[in-house]
Amino acid sequence: MMLAVSPPVRVLCSLITIYTFVVLAAILMSWFPIQPGTPAYSIWRFLRSLTDPVLLPLRRVIPPIGGAFDLSPLILIIGLQIAQGIIC
Repeated sequence: MMLAVSPPVRVLCSLITIYTFVVLAAILMSWFPIQPGTPAYSIWRFLRSLTDPVLLPLRRVIPPIGGAFDLSPLILIIGLQIAQGIIC
């Protein structure tokens, strides 16, 4: 038997899912060279404006592996999934 979930909780669960996809999109775009002035650059800047406020503090705590591999997006996604599992 499933419990009824209130509308605010459903909205929060949806926002967590959307934010997870935003983080994934930013990760994928970071793998490719993007030239300023292109439509892809505008999308990349928008995604960064959404993810940097959360990722920058994580990057201060979690150093890159080998000086180049950034684990902060992975940690954020794991945290979002844990939060979603608890809330939803």
